[in-house]
Amino acid sequence: MTSRYFSLAIFLLIAVGGGLLIGANNVPGAWYEGLQKPWFNPPNWIFAPVWTVLYVLIGIAGWLVWRRRDRPALTLWFLQMGLNFIWTPVFFGANLLGPALGIALGMLAAAVAFTVRVWTVERRAAWCFVPYVAWVAFASLLNGALWQLNA
Repeated sequence: MTSRYFSLAIFLLIAVGGGLLIGANNVPGAWYEGLQKPWFNPPNWIFAPVWTVLYVLIGIAGWLVWRRRDRPALTLWFLQMGLNFIWTPVFFGANLLGPALGIALGMLAAAVAFTVRVWTVERRAAWCFVPYVAWVAFASLLNGALWQLNA
């Protein structure tokens, strides 16, 4: 029982801790404030609470799949997590809208593939990813609009 919750803590640490650490080191600054924004750009304050909830769900989904020992699904989980962690420094750190969009679309593809893969194996993990897939789709659209408006 203890190792079960220890492994959950590890997955939450990877997702939530990694997301918070990367986010804290790559904050929107003057560059982002100076960009032309599309009409559907949400206020900046919404991103931190949304991502925090999503990272908790992502961590739980990874843990559920790890308990099932589904190696292909776990590979997709780590792939999307890696792309997620790379996007922020590319977008906010390097200010590269085009490459960030490519990363976001890869992240979306990996998240969708993960959701489809686990749908019949561990449906709770798939449901944890549904809001994440929706948010990454929105974030990809936003990234693309920012790139188009500021190219």
